Amino acid sequence: MAPVRRLVVDVLKPHDPPLLAFTEHLSELDSVEGASTSLVELDQEVQNVKVTLEGEALDFDAVEAAVEDLSGTIHSVDEVACGDYVVENRPTPQDG
Repeated sequence: MAPVRRLVVDVLKPHDPPLLAFTEHLSELDSVEGASTSLVELDQEVQNVKVTLEGEALDFDAVEAAVEDLSGTIHSVDEVACGDYVVENRPTPQDG
């Protein structure tokens, strides 16, 4: 199988840990070379965040376990890039 190089997931997490600590924790996973997290929606109890991870061969199971260890839940996998390199999205005629 081709290695997963980019993974974008939608996560529902509590306010604690804060976004900075949450992202730092994910970036410390062995297969993760870079991580970014964006707040999508804020509620009294939870935060909905978009998490983007990149690496040479991301381990989805380790990512999911780390999110759950931080009391979060992956709601959806929104983007996956696999192969020898990451193909960037480019506009096409179908995009209008």
